[in-house]
Amino acid sequence: MHRYPVRLAFAGALFAGTAVAALAENPMVGGAAMYPQKNIIENAINSADHTTLVAAVKAAGLVGTLEGAGPFTVFAPTNEAFAALPTGTVETLLKPENKDQLTKVLTCHVLAADEMAAAIEKAAADYGGSVGLKTVGGCEFTAMVKDGTLMIRDGQGNVADVTIADVQQSNGVIHVIDKVLLPAS
Repeated sequence: MHRYPVRLAFAGALFAGTAVAALAENPMVGGAAMYPQKNIIENAINSADHTTLVAAVKAAGLVGTLEGAGPFTVFAPTNEAFAALPTGTVETLLKPENKDQLTKVLTCHVLAADEMAAAIEKAAADYGGSVGLKTVGGCEFTAMVKDGTLMIRDGQGNVADVTIADVQQSNGVIHVIDKVLLPAS
């Protein structure tokens, strides 16, 4: 499997997506409008579908980072995705003594680039159907497309579907996903 050349793809995606992005309206997420002039945290706190993610980001002390200049791509699990984890997992991760483990899980949902879905899908197609993604947290995940859906396979073999793609932010982009991505055991 090939690893996705983030910097090269970012430049191409930025150029190709600029005109389209200027004309496109950001999707609603969790019943709230997402504003491209606001940062990842400013938008995420308004999504009713991401209250668990926001609480986890706060508990891990990552608010300042995700309010920063970026650019970032965040694969944002919904509350339902967190609820699907084994009973007690979220509560355990949110305990102060587990901050390092929580930080690892959360940073494995972040790329250090502004990657639109089309750029990731193209890279997967260019590399024979799948492409590796290296996250800020040091996780190596796999992006692929099946039946028109962008999917991310985590370090444990679980596959998350991107349910809402290309939610533009002032410091990157959010792709809403239906599962929590986990590092390899």
